[in-house]
Amino acid sequence: MTAAPDILLEVDKLITSFETDRGMLRAVDQVSFDVPRGKTVGIVGESGCGKSVTAMSIIRLLPQPAGRILGGQVRFNGIDLLRASDAQMQATRGGDIGVIFQEPMTALNPVHRIGRQVAEVFRIHQKLTKRDAWDAATEMLQLVRIPDPARRMMDYPHQLSGGMRQRIVIALALACKPALVIADEPTTALDVTVQAQILDLMRRLQDELGMSIILITHDLGVIAETCDEVVVMYAGRVVERARADALFEHPLHAYTRGLLQSIPTLDTPSKSVLKTIPGMVASLANHVHGCRFCQRMGRSASVPNDRPQLEQVTPGHWVETCPQCYQP
Repeated sequence: MTAAPDILLEVDKLITSFETDRGMLRAVDQVSFDVPRGKTVGIVGESGCGKSVTAMSIIRLLPQPAGRILGGQVRFNGIDLLRASDAQMQATRGGDIGVIFQEPMTALNPVHRIGRQVAEVFRIHQKLTKRDAWDAATEMLQLVRIPDPARRMMDYPHQLSGGMRQRIVIALALACKPALVIADEPTTALDVTVQAQILDLMRRLQDELGMSIILITHDLGVIAETCDEVVVMYAGRVVERARADALFEHPLHAYTRGLLQSIPTLDTPSKSVLKTIPGMVASLANHVHGCRFCQRMGRSASVPNDRPQLEQVTPGHWVETCPQCYQP
């Protein structure tokens, strides 16, 4: 598999499972998508659909020993990360690929000062001296618009607000000017105004540094505002993948339509009940081989047991072609 020159990351039929008392359970089931250079690809879906597991599989940071990658390829700049050595992956993580973790308070070490944590990235990946690394870390805090960065370098994580902690995590991810940043729910715990500031910061830094971004979220509003392409996941699988404008204008899968219809708009009457998707996502132990959204909707007995294929139905638009869920 050779990626096109404008493709930075190519994920092909990725399979990730977890070993449990009930056997190996697939959390990611043959997931495929591309990340173009300099673009933002959003991965959206309900909690538990496999978004974060997909991201952690790409950089091989699955919980051990339970998590295992059982198949597929992840090619980054022509290198298959799933077959790279541990030393190669340690150099890649934090160097060529930055990660903005979901919860900044768990991503930051509570007993070390901010300056030490950011400077450590430069010392490990760029082999800078302690003084040069400290100066570079101070510049990074200034880049992500931390007020009075020299003073904040001496603070501990608990002394910062949620928005400032998230900016520190972004500074850690961008310290070595990576080609790709994986942002896992970067604004979930923030209020609306701080969320807007963080998204604006990420867009500005993307323009300045030319990086690609994988943005993982359950918020379709964030997806619409920031992403060039969208990957919709359900129960460990990609059910639809398209350019953001095409997906919002003409969704082709019933699950995607259900997600979009559940978003309140300015036209929604104040006392109306928001539309929801009936049922619940099946547990990993109860997933069917056929269409999993039909399983949720109680239609699994009326459709073939074969897995629906993810097909490109129009240029740049892929969808699982289940006869019950695919709605052209």
